[in-house]
Amino acid sequence: MQNKSFLGWFARDKDKVEKKVDRLGLGKAGEDEAVRLLKSMGFKIKERNYRCRGGEIDIVAYDGNTLVFVEVKARTDTSYALPEESVDLNKRARIRTATFDYLSRNSIDEDTSIRFDVVSVDMGKERLSASLIKDAFEADE
Repeated sequence: MQNKSFLGWFARDKDKVEKKVDRLGLGKAGEDEAVRLLKSMGFKIKERNYRCRGGEIDIVAYDGNTLVFVEVKARTDTSYALPEESVDLNKRARIRTATFDYLSRNSIDEDTSIRFDVVSVDMGKERLSASLIKDAFEADE
């Protein structure tokens, strides 16, 4: 990978850069797996990686008439914690900020039903599994 060596040239600690590149790759792979899961459940993917000044939404999708904002968490080792356990209060606040930005920028009707889900992706050495946690948190938490 040429990109790794290029980034490593600027870094003081090449291992940290390689870990970051690996983490970015893990995130993309986790999101790809989450999209596969959601599509298999009938979700219609509207957008991926929506970013604004206050936060980010990994996946925006429709589940029937409900607009769903999905946070994806992937781990290769779940012995420390399950992926979904890292969606703490601060992360939820950033997701809510991005959600309100998304709703206003896209002129989504205020009567539209919305929901916050989390897709937990376990990318362990032995297996790959993804699970959906519907209504993982509320808009006003």
